[in-house]
Amino acid sequence: MTLPRALAFDVFGTVVDWRTSIARESAGFLAEVGLANRDPAAFADAWRAQYIAAMVGFRRSGRDFVPLDVLHREMLETALRDWGVDPAGCDEALLAEWTRAWHRLDPWPDAVEGLARLKARFPVVTLSNGNVALILNMARAAGLAWDAILGAEVSRVYKPDPRAYRRTAELLQIEASELCLVAAHHGDLAGARAAGLMCAYVDRPDEYGGAPAPDAHHEQAWEWRATSFLDLADQLGC
Repeated sequence: MTLPRALAFDVFGTVVDWRTSIARESAGFLAEVGLANRDPAAFADAWRAQYIAAMVGFRRSGRDFVPLDVLHREMLETALRDWGVDPAGCDEALLAEWTRAWHRLDPWPDAVEGLARLKARFPVVTLSNGNVALILNMARAAGLAWDAILGAEVSRVYKPDPRAYRRTAELLQIEASELCLVAAHHGDLAGARAAGLMCAYVDRPDEYGGAPAPDAHHEQAWEWRATSFLDLADQLGC
């Protein structure tokens, strides 16, 4: 199989373990808003569960582009209301710092080593809906050595809009067919394939705490399927 000229990575769930990280971060914050006895992992799920709907709603709204930090804050407030807490009565500094928990996500155990191996042969960039400051802070905290931070804030559109994928290839001065998206999400990969990219699926069975992925119905025969970044590096000869 023809190898790609560059690898573009989804980040949340593919490179980093958002659920464990957000649950850990949320435990203390929940206590501060009177929810000390509630399950922080369930809150992480509730917060993240709004993500797909938020992306769809954003595209349909005609709203001007805003960074993901803004949407994460809106989703946090919605989750709090659903859990019986009025965010208007919460300390602003607390909500701001809680939102920044997404800047501090831990990598999957194979991510740092696997990414370094892949980078030895291919340019590695982000193709994430996360904004630049968020991905930069996460990369520095987690030791993720990206060649470039690209994605929604650069293209000014959110995945799975085809322009998000094609713009990344344009910025790298390669054809869309020469770029491979690496992702743990079949829905994201389906969007990439529709935009002309190659696709590499990396299985992350613990992303949702062992629960089925919400986009499993988008599964296709991807160019590569791997159990980890290390497995993908083996397959790509890194």
